[in-house]
Amino acid sequence: MRREIYDDLLKWKKSNDRKPLLLQGVRQCGKTYILKEFGKENYEDVAYFTFEKNPSLHVIFQKDLDPKRLLNELSVMRDKKIEPGKTLLILDEIQLCGRALTSLKFFCEEAQEYHVATAGSLLGVLLAKKFSFPVGKVKRLKMYPMTFREFLLANSADLLVEHVDGADPTEPLSEPIADKLKAHLNNYFLVGGMPAAVSSWTANGDHKNVEEVLDDIIDDYVGDFAKHAPEHITKLTLIWNSIPAQLARDNRKFVFGHVKTGMRAKDLEDALEWLVNAGLVHKVKKVNEARFPLSAYSDNTNFKVYMADIGILRRMAKVPSDFIFSEHKEHTDLRGAITENYVLNEIIPRIRDDLYYWRSGNAAEVDLVAQIEGVVVPIEAKAGNSKSKSLTEFITRYDPKIAVTTTARRNVSGVVKHIPLYLQWRVADHVRSRKLF
Repeated sequence: MRREIYDDLLKWKKSNDRKPLLLQGVRQCGKTYILKEFGKENYEDVAYFTFEKNPSLHVIFQKDLDPKRLLNELSVMRDKKIEPGKTLLILDEIQLCGRALTSLKFFCEEAQEYHVATAGSLLGVLLAKKFSFPVGKVKRLKMYPMTFREFLLANSADLLVEHVDGADPTEPLSEPIADKLKAHLNNYFLVGGMPAAVSSWTANGDHKNVEEVLDDIIDDYVGDFAKHAPEHITKLTLIWNSIPAQLARDNRKFVFGHVKTGMRAKDLEDALEWLVNAGLVHKVKKVNEARFPLSAYSDNTNFKVYMADIGILRRMAKVPSDFIFSEHKEHTDLRGAITENYVLNEIIPRIRDDLYYWRSGNAAEVDLVAQIEGVVVPIEAKAGNSKSKSLTEFITRYDPKIAVTTTARRNVSGVVKHIPLYLQWRVADHVRSRKLF
């Protein structure tokens, strides 16, 4: 499966001041797969080692961290020499060995001619002892679950993607093309972007198989609570399980008291931050003023919590596969929440930054507010054809250079651009192409 981060890996390989690479991301998002594929296609040889279930590998790093010695012993372990520029050395699950993390500093300073790529979970690297992390000596890249564009490519819709990438996302597509995208999007809302679920879907096209894969992933994540934070397992599980219900509420705002009666913020804040740091959820803070920089106007006490993957969210909420385009009232609130979650997940990998939301008293709310190349962009993310006056109020108050709505509507201002749900991956590029910054 092709991943968009591949281009970043190519840039890393060709860089004149290349540092060891640390590829981070939520568990099971495809880090190992993409590094191996990248190595096979761009190097003569791939030397792959994983610190998981390999005690002898840990021993090698317990001595001194001289790159020459490490490379010699790693070569002996695989019975093949690691060659500079010809071999991609992959150290997987590096968060399990703090000494290996530290060694990247010396690879950067003393053996830059060797191409060293490592992979680790966001949480694992965070939990590694601070002194072991080689600050400033590694190139860090973050990987996410598969976006809708990557889902299309996995489903052999290459020509469709090429056509859309070459078109203006604010101009209507022909009806047959739009219908194909809608059909794929419906499937994406069922499957989500976890590679194992996508692989199951492309191989079998069976809803039940996808549900089983998602259930396994959810179970694995809950298992990580006990493995990495046994002292917080109860709180983590309560928060994790509460997210679908919290998002189904009218204002989506996360309320600690709704996790469990009697619990307060001070009881649960550390567990929520654990989930954020693990990459399992996104925390979307409210901004009191939608001005640049958004972080300066954010409210740490008012926020929403979304999932890293909409397939997992849908499965945890136990809603049917066709809910997103359904008109059934019982799914209205959650349909809107998953739509917002989808748009969030489409934009974050492309801007590599947090998103926010804006609310004016109890009268108006803009679902998401992004900061793209210094431009504040309000985004109205709706599942159906509903229209909101909130975007109009936002424009009147802040006079943004551009605003985005997923709903076809008569423009209240020339700055409002309609970009359908199935084209949300084009939002950031469209803003950049207009050179508004």
